[in-house]
Amino acid sequence: MSSSTVCQDAMEIPRFTFNPKEGIDNPALVISDDPVPDRSLVPRLCQLKRIEEQGFGFLLQVDQDYGGLEVRCVQPWTPAEYGGLRDGDRVLEVNEEYVGDKDFSKVVRRIQSCGLHLFLLVLGSEEYEQALSLCVDLRTLAQASKRGIWSRPRLCHISRDPELGLGMSVVLVEGHRGHFVLRTVSDGQAEKAGVRTGDRLIQINGVQTTTLTHSSLSRTVKRGGDSVTVLVIDSEGEACCVRRKMVILPVLCEPSSLPHHAKTMRLRKGSDGYGFLLRQERLAGSRRIVHILREVDAGSPAEGAGMEDGDLLLAVNGEAVESAEHEDIVRKIRRSGDKVVLTSISSPGREFYRQLGVSPLFFHDEFINWDNTLQTGPVSAESQTETVADPGLETGSGVHLRCAFDPTLPTQISGMTGEVFL
Repeated sequence: MSSSTVCQDAMEIPRFTFNPKEGIDNPALVISDDPVPDRSLVPRLCQLKRIEEQGFGFLLQVDQDYGGLEVRCVQPWTPAEYGGLRDGDRVLEVNEEYVGDKDFSKVVRRIQSCGLHLFLLVLGSEEYEQALSLCVDLRTLAQASKRGIWSRPRLCHISRDPELGLGMSVVLVEGHRGHFVLRTVSDGQAEKAGVRTGDRLIQINGVQTTTLTHSSLSRTVKRGGDSVTVLVIDSEGEACCVRRKMVILPVLCEPSSLPHHAKTMRLRKGSDGYGFLLRQERLAGSRRIVHILREVDAGSPAEGAGMEDGDLLLAVNGEAVESAEHEDIVRKIRRSGDKVVLTSISSPGREFYRQLGVSPLFFHDEFINWDNTLQTGPVSAESQTETVADPGLETGSGVHLRCAFDPTLPTQISGMTGEVFL
């Protein structure tokens, strides 16, 4: 795959043309002191696709001189190189979300939880410095690169009504295999879930509709039982994606009525520890290793916080641990002292998001500290450099070490504050 197929330049930023016949009262005329961006300031859209247990292949760091998020150390033969990323690029958007005003650690978590696909809107280093010198509004520049109205795809979960059904019908566009349009019943289940008449159906239960006939789509709906999850987009949003040669995926969407959500639990250690067992288990039929919360003691802090046997551990104190080593997770919990915040999801919830190809943390943007305040601090150097298991760990906290962990990690973190290799 060449970079030309996955990295596209946006069209030129439109300029306002004044018509003197309409006079200065023309409401379409907006006078601003802001300089008009130079036409050479064109962001690039880079689409990165990796495989399981592979990183994207670049270093993300905070630019200490000019601010912003800087791409460094783009590795050869990686999704980053094939996707068109270059050393020195500054990231404006991650998966169509502007990140110029976002905390570094939050952006990192966003990238780490996006699954196999990543969309980055970037400016080259020289263009970025030029934009700053001209006082160009980078958010406006990013928006202008979309060349029209951009409405994000929607990921909608529809629960079947026993009498009225899903409240929608699917129409195959004649002459276009796999091209389906939805029609909704007024105030029906689909409409309540966020689906609109005229929406293009992109995915159903994680399956691309371009691979389906009308009959196979009907079978997919029936297999869904009492509910289905659809990825849809309106005609304007689809036209924008076509112009930009973007693949429409869940990582770009706005969620609506999703049935499963990550759970945040605040635990304060009791006299017998937290009262649960942390185990590593391999998913059936997969090489994937997950961290499972087991043997929740009755009356323990874990049970009081809402922990259930079989929950999958996703994060410790807001730091994603799905790909971390078992001993590393235990150390993070123990170093937290007498209280810790854990983020988990049920086993059915993990399967739901696995089907969609994203981490359950992807739609869990805000992490809450023990004192119920938002965590906005940077990723610390200490938390990034823990790689060796501590042989002196005990089990008094109620967390036990079990089995070895596959050392192949899709995400590696460097020892310098504000740098993450992705």
